[in-house]
Amino acid sequence: MTKIGIIGSGNIGGALTALLSKAGHEVAIANSRGPDSLTDLARETGARPATVAEVARSSEIVVIAVPMRRVSELPSDLFADAPANLIVIDTSNYYPRQRDGRIEQVEAGMTESGWVQRQLGRPVVKVFNSIIAKSLLNEGRPAGAAGRIALAVAGDDAQAKATVMQLVEEIGFDAVDAGTIEQSWRQQPGSPGYLKDYDAAGVRRALAEATGVRTPDWRATPNSPGTFASPA
Repeated sequence: MTKIGIIGSGNIGGALTALLSKAGHEVAIANSRGPDSLTDLARETGARPATVAEVARSSEIVVIAVPMRRVSELPSDLFADAPANLIVIDTSNYYPRQRDGRIEQVEAGMTESGWVQRQLGRPVVKVFNSIIAKSLLNEGRPAGAAGRIALAVAGDDAQAKATVMQLVEEIGFDAVDAGTIEQSWRQQPGSPGYLKDYDAAGVRRALAEATGVRTPDWRATPNSPGTFASPA
């Protein structure tokens, strides 16, 4: 059993709270609104409501599951007292036209998770960004099952990445090593495997076919952000 903290209780954060709790881990959940807002999710999943600071302080793995633009709003000293072996998972996606607006470093070519770890002052492992929450919650399958969905996992620390890949396997998905954070553009929005629910062979093929060109759909405009219904 691993102590896992999740910061963010939206679609992905909520799905991971349910899945990781069901897998037998000790899960604490936090958001910007405070523990009182998490009563229903805690009752449904068995997770423990907590503050953001408590999650960072008491977990072995912390999952960041907030909109990308809000990562920079997390406390600057969030992980100041965290142990060196704390693993941080980044689930972020950059949606400049729909939600996040312009992030200059990402527009200039920095990977999304590279930007996130710079904000956090902490290395991250990138995963759970390339699947919609509904599929994450409902489409996990036992190891070896035909058509089992695979998820790309990128990170610079081999041991941390291996630990995260094991978590992915535990909750019903094949884990595919997608390389380093510098290479994680291969699983960002607009890449061939993004939101495709491919099996392991399909994910590997999509990673190989990815290019580093950020298409206009995934670049900010002078009017960004709009909304998901009406991108700007």
